[in-house]
Amino acid sequence: MFSRIIFFITLCCIVAIGTGQQKRFSFTESKMGSPLTIVFYCDDSLKATLTAKQCFTLTDSFVSIFSDYIDSSELSQLRASSAINNRPVNVSPALWDILLQSKTAFEKSQGAFDITIGPLSRLWRKARKAKQFPSKEEILAKKKLVGFDKIIFDTLHHQVTLTQAGMQLDLGGIAQGWIAQKIIDFLDTQHIQQALVNVSGDIAVSGAPPGANGWTVGINLPENMDELLPAKLLLQHASVTTSGDIYQFIEQDGKRYSHIIDPRSGYGVTFQRNVTVIAKDCTTADWLATACSILPVKKAKKLVMQFGAAMLIGENRKGKLTFYSTKNFSAYYKPVVQ
Repeated sequence: MFSRIIFFITLCCIVAIGTGQQKRFSFTESKMGSPLTIVFYCDDSLKATLTAKQCFTLTDSFVSIFSDYIDSSELSQLRASSAINNRPVNVSPALWDILLQSKTAFEKSQGAFDITIGPLSRLWRKARKAKQFPSKEEILAKKKLVGFDKIIFDTLHHQVTLTQAGMQLDLGGIAQGWIAQKIIDFLDTQHIQQALVNVSGDIAVSGAPPGANGWTVGINLPENMDELLPAKLLLQHASVTTSGDIYQFIEQDGKRYSHIIDPRSGYGVTFQRNVTVIAKDCTTADWLATACSILPVKKAKKLVMQFGAAMLIGENRKGKLTFYSTKNFSAYYKPVVQ
């Protein structure tokens, strides 16, 4: 299970038998502590079952690389080998790719997205579990272990060095989206081109279901798991992620601190916000949703537009729900036809 943000997006898939011999198949297994659902159209039930099994096996292989909960994972071994000995470590193509994408995310978000946040993530996770607010001294001590400048990339040899003992990388704001995208890409190589993958709320889709204009996805109202916004998203060849803090937070002196931590301050954000991001690939949608949960609305909109993505922010301010969106969001947001 990853140290990660909990996403709140409800899936409303079109259920239909396609034209010709295409039939709808749906498979779900528990991965990373949450359901992983794969829906696709195929003309062969045997092929569908085998392909789904391959997708789940592929997921397991990535979890064994990215998890910060498993001591034997490649990410954990990187921390143990590099940060203690201050020596470069050869990394797999998958870990190299996600680390480089994380570096881009850090730079583009001006530090709002930072996978070196691991020491702070663990501190706040422990605080929420114990219901004990961390001290200022504890937060400052963990902040000293955070910073992308503490990672050295050797692009020639694909080696990584963590330069400070005690560093912990947290891929929770990017790994689920990365995995969802890899599954969609794999399905495409198997000539399955009408598919949806939902990795714990990070959703990637390819072509639309037979007879439909896209996959229909509903968005939760901020701070509400049961109610959806009246219109729905209609997507194909795109990805969507929603970030929010409906359950994971801690209160101190009448102020609510989210599990979404601003790595620059060391504290959880104190505004109540749901951020939905639509992007061409799920890796980008995932980290953008995290970064835009931290950035001011104006900066968040500017960042999203740099990637040709779309965004809807629902923010609860003193009991009043206010929405902000990029201009292109309406292209995906469709009224439900009764």
